[in-house]
Amino acid sequence: MTNSPGESPSVDGEVSRLVEEAKELQETASSLISRTSLEEDALRQRVASLDSRIKSLRSSLRSSGNSDKLEEELVRARYILSEGDAATFLPSKSHGRFLRMFLGPINVRANRKDVKLKVKEEYNNVRDRTALLFLCLPSLLLMLRSWIWGGCLPALPVQLYQAWLLYLYTGLALRENILRVNGSDIRPWWIKHHYCAMAMALISLTWGIERGHDCAQKQRGVQLFLKWAIMQGVAMMLQNRYQRQRLYTRIALGKARRMDVVWGETAGVEGQLLLLCPILFVLQVC
Repeated sequence: MTNSPGESPSVDGEVSRLVEEAKELQETASSLISRTSLEEDALRQRVASLDSRIKSLRSSLRSSGNSDKLEEELVRARYILSEGDAATFLPSKSHGRFLRMFLGPINVRANRKDVKLKVKEEYNNVRDRTALLFLCLPSLLLMLRSWIWGGCLPALPVQLYQAWLLYLYTGLALRENILRVNGSDIRPWWIKHHYCAMAMALISLTWGIERGHDCAQKQRGVQLFLKWAIMQGVAMMLQNRYQRQRLYTRIALGKARRMDVVWGETAGVEGQLLLLCPILFVLQVC
């Protein structure tokens, strides 16, 4: 069925209007983006200048030994600058070769505060799930070895676990690098120790899982590794719980930023350390 001759001009006119409207919206959007970019550049320069002046004045106060009250005011000003919306315009930390190697030359810094906090929240969730799996997976392998596999571990389940470790440490390193770019206080050595763990997991994939009449002796190293992983899972669960509580307290007191996360040096209170230190000591000795 074809359109009548009277309908064709109206359809053509509607199409033309839609095309013109699309062009107009494109020009408006381009103008807005250009104007916003100029305003952001100007604001970024102001924020960087203010941050530099605060740091310079704090350094002068320390060297001259002036009132601590003035330095506290400067710390408060720096905290407002780094924790508010203006933090988006502070100079970002280098992405580093690790991020560029996996993600390429893309910007992973979030502009909105809620997005940054979502990244941190997801990192904490991953660590919680990881600690539980660190405890459960090797325990399951050792139980199956005793109950079903006749005292000998098959190669495939162990290698799957080791592949999961490689995936885990790579994911943690990526997330921690992204958090650091977005203003977290994670120390470089904490991230680098996950690089070492990645190398360890990669090397462990090359282990020969031998079976035979004396496989219990041949697989002694693998069994010790799985037992170590169980203790590591227990330590991670305790560390995540107690140190995160301490971190929340430090954030409430203004001694830590909202983007900070629990890592290796996060301090605990005395009662927490009485529980954590013996477990961590046993873990390292074993």
